Amino acid sequence: MAVLDTSCLIDFLRNKEGALELVKDIASHETVFITTPSIMELWEGALKSDIKENEMKKVEGLLLSASVLDFDSLSAKRAAEINVELSKTPLEIEDVMIASISLINGETVVSRDQHFTRIPGLRVLKY
Repeated sequence: MAVLDTSCLIDFLRNKEGALELVKDIASHETVFITTPSIMELWEGALKSDIKENEMKKVEGLLLSASVLDFDSLSAKRAAEINVELSKTPLEIEDVMIASISLINGETVVSRDQHFTRIPGLRVLKY
């Protein structure tokens, strides 16, 4: 099972080759998840877009086909622990939330972003 982080989801929605093939490959043999913080980031991006209606439809379509993992109280506690561990070189809070949800659920994060590898115990599949 895998959690697609926001950068991966954006690349997938934009039909970028590396992400498109990887997501299709992963989805062919395991469950793919997105997190509630990624939904927030995607929706915010759609709302800010010059083609807002089109982007909102893309996000809505993705949500119809996605399995969602929520940012719950266990994830919130784990996110606080990550923030303390990385306090000298912090990550954006949404990425910490995505990582904590993935850790709590025993999932691998799929991302093009290197910074996820700084989180102890988090499995990361980079593309």
